[in-house]
Amino acid sequence: MHDVVIVGAGPVGATLALALRDADLDIVVLDTRARGGTLRGDRSLALSHGARLILERQEVWPELTATRGGVTPITEVDVSQSGGFGQTRLTAAEMGLPALGYVVRYRALQSALDAALERARIAVRHDVSAKSVGGTPAYAAVALEGDAQPLLARLVAVADGSGGVVADAARSRHDYGQVALVAKVGAAPKPDGVAWERFASDGPIALLPEGDHYGLVWTMPPEAAATRLEQDDAAFLRDLAHQLGSRAPRLTSVADRRTFPLVLEFARDPARSRCVVLGNAAQTLHPVAAQGFNVGLRDAYGLALAVLDAPREEIGARAMLARYADGRRIDRIAGIAFTHGLVEIFGRDFAMLRWPRGLALTLLDAVPPVKRAFSRAMMFGLG
Repeated sequence: MHDVVIVGAGPVGATLALALRDADLDIVVLDTRARGGTLRGDRSLALSHGARLILERQEVWPELTATRGGVTPITEVDVSQSGGFGQTRLTAAEMGLPALGYVVRYRALQSALDAALERARIAVRHDVSAKSVGGTPAYAAVALEGDAQPLLARLVAVADGSGGVVADAARSRHDYGQVALVAKVGAAPKPDGVAWERFASDGPIALLPEGDHYGLVWTMPPEAAATRLEQDDAAFLRDLAHQLGSRAPRLTSVADRRTFPLVLEFARDPARSRCVVLGNAAQTLHPVAAQGFNVGLRDAYGLALAVLDAPREEIGARAMLARYADGRRIDRIAGIAFTHGLVEIFGRDFAMLRWPRGLALTLLDAVPPVKRAFSRAMMFGLG
């Protein structure tokens, strides 16, 4: 019987495995990719400074930053709303840090994690898919696709992105009735480390620096997204510039427009019956506050600490899982509630909300201790 089986070798699962690499434990990671296979697509991730510290501890950050175009620092975040007063600017200098966060290419991060797993000689079974995961008081079992024998373990961590393989898992789901339109946007001057967050009429807009261009994440109703996907580049850029207002840089080009639906989904009990769900398998959040991936990495690191703190015979036992769940509860619930609250308060263009939104932004900008506390919570969570 294995000590820990990790379903999913993506960033969250790989981070958990690496955090356990120096323990004398029998760890197996399941990866649906073929050995040596690369990711077919690429996307951007917003990492907080706290996430960087976790990756540094796993000796992943140096290789990631050495990848050309892999990491772009965010040194300032400019926040404002359309149709009303109020704005604030959060800066890394105020926090005494090199950056508030980073925009990371997913493919570059996964490559650095894969290399770290290989250096650590962690057992990774490639081209393997889990069919179901179930637990008993004595062990957990992972049934695999095909005729392979199930894997038994003291603890199974599911970081496959959906959590659908976990038997009888209760999940809550809220459809925002919105989509995110993402694209690559050129600007003049080129990005200089400033990220732009604008609460506009259709929904929140984020412009994140990515090398020599910005990554756009624009929340809007599906019908508006359908129209904007059909616009020519010039019309789209005019529309976007109007929504962003005069504070943002001048936009010069757009490419790779596409959309995806926005939902809030989370496991009601992320740790049960010798099984823990992590990352998106535990909670899928709206991208408005860029918290989802960062909460997931903190899940992985928190679980690793709980495993390392337990005697081998207690790994996966009810008491150990209760300690892990208690330790993650505040940060996890706060991440879900904060993100959902931002969508409900700042993501709706009701005239009656503009004044209190403006007041909140003005107070945040005018009271340094509040601004520092807010920035710290965004970077490190509330756990």
